[in-house]
Amino acid sequence: EVQLQASGGGLVQAGGSLRLSCAASGFTFDGYAIGWFRQAPGKEREEISCFVFNDGTTYVTDSVKGRFTISRDNVRRTVALQMHSLKPEDTAIYYCHVLFRSRNYWGQGTQVTVSS
Repeated sequence: EVQLQASGGGLVQAGGSLRLSCAASGFTFDGYAIGWFRQAPGKEREEISCFVFNDGTTYVTDSVKGRFTISRDNVRRTVALQMHSLKPEDTAIYYCHVLFRSRNYWGQGTQVTVSS
């Protein structure tokens, strides 16, 4: 069974940093792209997305480019989202995701709250 477990969320002050981690199992980890999505109140889950592909190439949406970095560790089977210079508008539930066998799989989400 495909399983994604997100962790690392918490409460930080504006300008602070957090590192989220997604631990994956149930598929050939190094063969698939893994992404992070976030869902803020009243927004779709796909509002913001960051991907790391199987060759290490990354994509980060413009709204967080320069502040967020996504990377993968194929030995530990984890994907990290390093977030710097956090803003209150970054407050959301963050989910990791994989498209495997033409189906979408989501982690349980981890809450990030940024106070002003």
